[in-house]
Amino acid sequence: MDNPSQYWSLAQAINTAASRADNRQIFSAMGAQRPGPRELALMLQPQARAHLEQMAARAKSLTARHFGNTVSLYAPLYLSNYCSSGCVYCGYASDRKQPRRKLPFDAVARELDALKREGFEEILLLTGERTPQADFEYVQACVRMASELFPQVQVEAFPMTVDEYRKLNLAGCVGVTLYQETYHPVVYDMMHRWGPKKDFAGRVSAPAHVLEAGMRTVGMGVLLGLSDPVVDSIALYLHAEEFRKKYWRSGIAISFPRIRPQEGGFQPAHPVEDRLLAQIVFAFRIVMPDVPLVLSTREKPLFRDGMAGVGISRMSAASRTTVGGYAGAPAEDRGQFEVSDRRSVMEICDMLQAKKIEPVFKNWDAVYTG
Repeated sequence: MDNPSQYWSLAQAINTAASRADNRQIFSAMGAQRPGPRELALMLQPQARAHLEQMAARAKSLTARHFGNTVSLYAPLYLSNYCSSGCVYCGYASDRKQPRRKLPFDAVARELDALKREGFEEILLLTGERTPQADFEYVQACVRMASELFPQVQVEAFPMTVDEYRKLNLAGCVGVTLYQETYHPVVYDMMHRWGPKKDFAGRVSAPAHVLEAGMRTVGMGVLLGLSDPVVDSIALYLHAEEFRKKYWRSGIAISFPRIRPQEGGFQPAHPVEDRLLAQIVFAFRIVMPDVPLVLSTREKPLFRDGMAGVGISRMSAASRTTVGGYAGAPAEDRGQFEVSDRRSVMEICDMLQAKKIEPVFKNWDAVYTG
């Protein structure tokens, strides 16, 4: 869309129309052969909550059809907690009283070795917003190091230029994650007090730069709780579908992060409880049957166990949200947010296998055999 604010206004209009739906319309949306934004909005209405089991059944069937009885596992590695932005919801915002550090290259190598020994083949490298301490050249060097050990290296960092993304791709990066956080332009401005992330339009357009550069995938999502989660979810769908049509050779992945306790104590204005989050995941699976849907260790073990294979096809495991912490003692900082699922890789694999789901450590075969 020409105006980035249009995602929110269009999503709001679609949601308003869907709010008047009856049971017949909701059932029709759940069974639609070619569902779109209208069907998504219908399945996200409060009155659709009574049909959550039917939605879960269809979501599970579609997940199995497109991904088999598998869940892909990956590990996040925080390279740096330096940040130049003032996001009110983030423990790494530049005004937080956190010990600041970045991993020197020898420590990066140790962390990568430790994750490789755990069996991971997919890794996500993370930083804060662009700073002199952790700039593009540093991220590029870390990607090059990681690609020597891991066939799947992705990055979740600051927005970059198309040329920078091309260089990351040449260094071995196959995908980039960029959450919009919220599509509500006024709330977005309030949540991002200063720094480069305050640029709403730039954030909306950033995933296009990833795909223009030839990356294999771009990960998208909203931080559920900042604004109306239903309208934000519809706007996310509109944004993702636009990219899927324009960059049809590339892939999209959708994540569902909820706000977790963090340094700064921010409390969301629109808290999202478990049933609503499940409803959002099921609805997305029904309207985007072949798109990887991701759930991180932000969520509690019981919820993650229930969602594995029922919409969710990709999960993080044994995560640290501090800088480093895999190769030795955890870092002194308190992390970007609190991790809810602290189980080991083996425990996650055992849980999945007990559900007759195969843990997959890379996207072409499984290496964990029990």
